[in-house]
Amino acid sequence: MTWVGLIIALAGALGYALGAALQQYEAVAEGASFKLVRRPRWWIGGAIGFTGASLHAVALSFAPLVAVQPISVATLVFAVPLAAFMYGRKPYKAEIFGSIAVAVGLLWLMLLVPPHNVPPRLGDGAALGFLAVIGAIVLVTQVFAGRLHGPGRALLLSVGAGVVTASVSTFVRVVGGGMQGDWGRLLHWFTLAVPVLLVCAVVLLQRSYAVGYFGIAYAGVQVIDPITSVLAGALLLGEPLPTSSSTAIPALLASALTIGGTITLGRLAPDHSHAVTAAEPSAPVEPPGPAEPSAPTPPRPVAASSEVN
Repeated sequence: MTWVGLIIALAGALGYALGAALQQYEAVAEGASFKLVRRPRWWIGGAIGFTGASLHAVALSFAPLVAVQPISVATLVFAVPLAAFMYGRKPYKAEIFGSIAVAVGLLWLMLLVPPHNVPPRLGDGAALGFLAVIGAIVLVTQVFAGRLHGPGRALLLSVGAGVVTASVSTFVRVVGGGMQGDWGRLLHWFTLAVPVLLVCAVVLLQRSYAVGYFGIAYAGVQVIDPITSVLAGALLLGEPLPTSSSTAIPALLASALTIGGTITLGRLAPDHSHAVTAAEPSAPVEPPGPAEPSAPTPPRPVAASSEVN
């Protein structure tokens, strides 16, 4: 059943990438505000992304976090060209190499995690503690992001979005993987936490997209989400981590590749909307040339007055 989950996760990740590219285009044009709800393309992107997220949730019911989460990282290679296409340009070489480096590095890192497929169990106290840590990380990233601009702001906002997205995956894994055919297990506050966390993740994602650095915002989420999910799986659900000495050097190399790709993406110029405003002139204004002597103006003839005194 693990392969079924992986195939479903790949389909969901491709949909999520397309939806993210559509929504980022609109977020740059309107900003992360309620004006987005008036833009049909933002809703289309949201619908595609929601479908991808739903498939991801289904995949987590068939396979563990450590197997499903790395699949979403591979779509970074597709998401960046899709975003470039939205702006009517070809993707930069740095975007391609940077996103490939992040995807390969993170996939390599995730593949070092040993497979594990045991029904997950999570207590209420551990779940509340997990949510408290996630909330603290979001608060810190939001505060510091307000003091930054450019790629640093996009990266910090994506960190907050990534940890919340990971919390959604963790709770979905607990609810879906722990059902074992018993639908009564859905009657739990974990099930209600999923849509609430999902809404928070969407809001934080739009804020990171609105900065304009789609490559680093998307890469940041794709890096933070699986790493946080794997840590949650190991610390809360008992899923194993690579502990042998033979995996230490490959893990360091994979981490260096991921960090290098993220830095490359962060050095790119931001995308901007091509929307034309009313204040823009319809034609370019030529700069004034040197003054030329003009011919003398002949005197204007004076018409006879018809006024009667």
